[in-house]
Amino acid sequence: MEKALLKLAKQLNAFDEASLMALWEKYSEAVQRFEPSKRWEEAVLVLSMIQGMRFKNQLFNHHWAASREAGGNVPATGPSLVPDGPREAGPAPAPQPAPAGATRDGSARPAGGDGGGKRGKLLRLTPRED
Repeated sequence: MEKALLKLAKQLNAFDEASLMALWEKYSEAVQRFEPSKRWEEAVLVLSMIQGMRFKNQLFNHHWAASREAGGNVPATGPSLVPDGPREAGPAPAPQPAPAGATRDGSARPAGGDGGGKRGKLLRLTPRED
């Protein structure tokens, strides 16, 4: 199973965030219209993969900016932006904007696009009260 997940991660990492974000609206709308079907479950997984790519790029930019500010003398470990394990139900923390900076390939744009494209929105998923 781990090999399959790593293969999916490698495939996802081959896409750029801007291309994935172009699909954000389509899948966020599909997720908001709940239906007990495989199609809805797959839409949730696609949306989470898009969010995962965005999170990866924001985390990369955060660490890149921190290492640039400290002149490269930042240890590999630091404050964790990733939770240690499953969280209790409750409001999610507000998303942090990605700092502007260079990417792994040395370009001057933030990882994931030109920064001027359409931004995703935070979906509030709450159970219906019937």
